[in-house]
Amino acid sequence: MNNADNYKEINKNSWNQRVDVHFDSANYDNESFIKGRNALNEIELELLGDIKEKSILHLQCHFGQDTISLNRLGAKVTGIDFSDKAIAKAKELAQTVNSDTKFILSDVYELPKNLDEKFDIVFTSYGTIGWLPDLDKWAKVVSHFLKPNGKFVFAEFHPVVWMFDDNFQELKYSYFNKEAIVETEEGTYADRNAPLTLTSVGWNHDLSEVLNSLIKNGLEINSFNEFDYSPHNCFLETVEIAPSKYRIKHLEDKIPMVYSILATKK
Repeated sequence: MNNADNYKEINKNSWNQRVDVHFDSANYDNESFIKGRNALNEIELELLGDIKEKSILHLQCHFGQDTISLNRLGAKVTGIDFSDKAIAKAKELAQTVNSDTKFILSDVYELPKNLDEKFDIVFTSYGTIGWLPDLDKWAKVVSHFLKPNGKFVFAEFHPVVWMFDDNFQELKYSYFNKEAIVETEEGTYADRNAPLTLTSVGWNHDLSEVLNSLIKNGLEINSFNEFDYSPHNCFLETVEIAPSKYRIKHLEDKIPMVYSILATKK
């Protein structure tokens, strides 16, 4: 069995190792979050609009800051993740801030077996689909859980970013989904100096693959936007050009770093 065949086990182990480091990191800043900071960014907030009384399914929620932030805006929210340690931390965090957000342990592809509910909105953001080999299966899950006329709100790092090496000096990977990418790194994006050695398996997904998977599974694209910055400082060689807006210093505004999609289930 090669790494691509065994990707779920490898990636779950990687994310389980990250959880405690991320939870305590300055990057995630749980101290201010517990005091009331909303972890969501301008990009997704604009697409979400008024979500009071809406039911929301948050896919790949990690330890739940964004999920709880959606709940703080008045929505009834369910977060799912395949990392048992992340879900345990999410439940702990929800209890700490007195949130009734619900969390479920599940792989994305297996979710229809573990949850029987339909939602007004399905939401997922930043660094999620790169862990999934098959976007048709992913889009089927998104469509499955949406009510008729329900909305899919998606913000993600742009595939152009994943073409580069870690220091953004050379083009290392294909823009297209050619093969599984197996990497081993020291530390983690939330703490580069953490005593972690992490192996992960990922896939690059070009924009046509993303858009066509959604269209094929009954979603109508309402808006598609690209941004020349990242709201998260999770890359090397960054410079902050405005509050919570980061670019690769030597590439300036020349590459797209994030894109967003708003789609409706027909």
